[in-house]
Amino acid sequence: MELNLETVDTPALAAATVVLLRDGDSGLEVLLLKRHGASRVLGGAHVFAGGKLDPEDAQPQTLARLNRPLSTLHQLLGEPDLPISMAAALYVAAMREAWEESGILFGGENLSAAATASWSQLLDQGLDATALTPWSRWITPRQPSVTNKRFDTRFFVARAPRGQHACHDNHETVESLWLTPREALVRYWERLIELAPPQIMSLVHLHRHATVQSVLDQAASRPPPVIQPEPFDDNGVRTICYPGDPRHSCREAAFPGPSRLRFVQGRFEPLSGLAGLLGDPPGSH
Repeated sequence: MELNLETVDTPALAAATVVLLRDGDSGLEVLLLKRHGASRVLGGAHVFAGGKLDPEDAQPQTLARLNRPLSTLHQLLGEPDLPISMAAALYVAAMREAWEESGILFGGENLSAAATASWSQLLDQGLDATALTPWSRWITPRQPSVTNKRFDTRFFVARAPRGQHACHDNHETVESLWLTPREALVRYWERLIELAPPQIMSLVHLHRHATVQSVLDQAASRPPPVIQPEPFDDNGVRTICYPGDPRHSCREAAFPGPSRLRFVQGRFEPLSGLAGLLGDPPGSH
């Protein structure tokens, strides 16, 4: 993974991500999609389904297809200053990206036709906004670590709908994996997959949950935390600190796990190694 050295002064682009979850034989599993190596953003990395907001996501005729009042969706995001239509459009963007990248459709009745239908045709069947629960909000700093773009991304968690099978689109995404958060972090540590810091820290958080319902219950119990990573140079090593770190401007932690990651040998890792990601006692690995 290449370290970005540029400072980005343009505003962060609105984006939405869906962390798709299911209960597997070994416990909670999360869907990771490998981005095409030629992608301009996180090429070759494993990510959650997601992308930037499109203008069409906020069109009145699109928002009318949501099955929950727009004011309710706005309240659930916990951002009073965000326009109601913008809040609802982020739900649309999350569902659209999930369908485009993984084939998962939240809503609609004719699933057999979804593979050949256009997004506009699928909208006529309606969108199930009740399936998505706001989880967190990540805002890229002015000095991004792994891209030269800034995003203001709302993360949603969702249970994978029954009867549907997620699969990469072979365009934006070229591989799809269902893994427990622990398995994903171990594969990352063994350099079998690449992960960006938001995915690393989200998996660290999800690793503390045993079931999908546990994640959904926690997400519904509190406003989504706002996470603004703060990068700094630590004796020549790019380091990112998160809320709760002694150096971060916000002293209240937003999630469990390490409060900082360091860029070492082409990837980000905590000082405490794999045990720090998994929450295991020192010397366990």
